[in-house]
Amino acid sequence: MIKPKKLNKGDKIATISLSWGGAYKFPHRYETGKKQLQENFSIQVVETENALKSADWIYKNPQARAEDLMEALEDKSIKAIISNIGGEDSIRTLPFIDIEIIKNNPKIFLGFSDSTITHFCFYKAGVTSFYGTSILTGFAENNGMHQYQINDIKRTLFSNQPVGLIEPNKNGWTSEQLEWTNPDNQNISRKLEMNTNWRFLQGTGIIRGQLIGGCLEVLVFLKDTDYWVKPYDWKGKIMFIETSEAKMPPDNFRWILRNYAASGILKNISGLIAGRPYDNLYWKEYDEILLEVIKEEQGLNELPIITGMDFGHTCPTFTIPYGILGQIDCDNRTFSIVENALND
Repeated sequence: MIKPKKLNKGDKIATISLSWGGAYKFPHRYETGKKQLQENFSIQVVETENALKSADWIYKNPQARAEDLMEALEDKSIKAIISNIGGEDSIRTLPFIDIEIIKNNPKIFLGFSDSTITHFCFYKAGVTSFYGTSILTGFAENNGMHQYQINDIKRTLFSNQPVGLIEPNKNGWTSEQLEWTNPDNQNISRKLEMNTNWRFLQGTGIIRGQLIGGCLEVLVFLKDTDYWVKPYDWKGKIMFIETSEAKMPPDNFRWILRNYAASGILKNISGLIAGRPYDNLYWKEYDEILLEVIKEEQGLNELPIITGMDFGHTCPTFTIPYGILGQIDCDNRTFSIVENALND
């Protein structure tokens, strides 16, 4: 993988809307995210040309969204690109993506959920990108960013060293909805839930593999496109998955896993890690289905599986670099990122 350069204090980063114009709809939320990003990390924040356009304009102009990305990559003054928010139609930007521009201008790209589409563009270009928080979520967290999130960004995006051991967040997580339509809610801290332990469902010993995955619903969008990773290319990889705020019903979760089984993906991967579901809904059902499909139906009794991890649609999260070596230690029940994801 081509590794971008790490961030330094004073660097300029660009925000972008590749899927939904939420920054326009909730300007106070965007400005909070921008302010907290600048203050916590001592960097400059600018917007791509169309980052603050309305949701309707963004929807009608997928080519302009892709051009924003290409222009930000080619702008030598910009050191990283951060997604404002997810959505559901980044896939409409694919015809306008220039893989060569991504390959020739490696930069940090950070986002989650529907940003999975853009991450797979970077992956096809052979460039490491970062599955993590966005401007309107983690950076704009009510009443200030979580310290877990601040620490994650500093050790992941501002260093050229391996991230190392990833600790579970012991200070609580949240997906409480305080309406963004009311600016006063920005000053109210969201309620924290304290059931923070990760669950090691099966596996023994230590395994390593390059990290690849994303939001499960969005991965479905990618199938049969030129950007989908074929079953044999999953060989030895650690798959990471998480579900969106739509709260995928357990039956749908089972159907997707069975597709991965039938295509041969599950037999090729070296391990699987799963993020905490939104509101932690269906966590027990998801765990049971993972074991049903992987262990009972596929006979993969030793495939390491960790669930309930701190990435995805609850806050705060740790960041996952695509194509970088992760490690699952089943005996000591730990997860680490053991390769550097960025250059100096």
